[in-house]
Amino acid sequence: MNRSGHITDALSFDIEDWFHIVEVASLADPDAWGDKESLVERYTEWIIQAVTEAGARCTFFVLGWIAERYPHLVKLMVESGHEVGTHSYWHRKVYELDPETFAEDMRRSIDVIESAGGCKVLGFRAPSFSITQGTEWAFDVLHDLGIKYDASLFPADRAHGGYPCKEGPHVFEGAPSGRPMPELPMSIMRIGPKRLAFSGGGYLRLLPLWLIRRGFAQQHARGMPAVIYLHPRDFAPDCPRVPMPLHRRFKCYVNTRGTKQKLKALLQQYHFASCADVLGIDASAG
Repeated sequence: MNRSGHITDALSFDIEDWFHIVEVASLADPDAWGDKESLVERYTEWIIQAVTEAGARCTFFVLGWIAERYPHLVKLMVESGHEVGTHSYWHRKVYELDPETFAEDMRRSIDVIESAGGCKVLGFRAPSFSITQGTEWAFDVLHDLGIKYDASLFPADRAHGGYPCKEGPHVFEGAPSGRPMPELPMSIMRIGPKRLAFSGGGYLRLLPLWLIRRGFAQQHARGMPAVIYLHPRDFAPDCPRVPMPLHRRFKCYVNTRGTKQKLKALLQQYHFASCADVLGIDASAG
């Protein structure tokens, strides 16, 4: 039993820096990333401390680019009892890659994360939830690389992704090879006829806490866990601003001052575990 009932929810963080936002021209050159002020260390360290002190366990989907430069962060995650998965190496959208390029990127990310943390990488979340229809081949790449579960599917329309899959934890069987993959898609709530994401990123920052709790209640009433996903920049009111369309600027920066308190409130009310735990993936069997 948890504080709100019998459902254990999934808590996850995509560990990338503020300049890994996709489709922003001034941030598109990876050669320039190293020259930019980083936010990832101090906000990730705060996240690890807050989650650990609350007695929760979570999954950090880490960019290989980050793990290579800040291996101590990966080590701290593991030492604090959390799961570490991969968010790819370069933060490129899957639907813009071919299988060979995706496999190379993923292999590099897994190698640097496992080296930094001394742990087995079991799970993957695609940058921008970018496994879309037509890129089901990505699941076969994941299988070939030893990935045990995926958390990339977003069962609603969104700017850079969206996939018409089952809601809640399930087994995805759409890979070309037919090999099944445990899947933990993002959470969707219903307001009248509309379907709305509520539990991560700009959605969680924008929506009031009472509405987020309503989303949790809907998930639990259907016997499903809610899945939280956040990034270090979601907690960063001091995040540098760069030119981008007005709607994207709003989504990227709205209410970053309130995210810490929202996370703390959710940690107090609900019982959270890692994505692998929620899916019943045995890390020792990896």
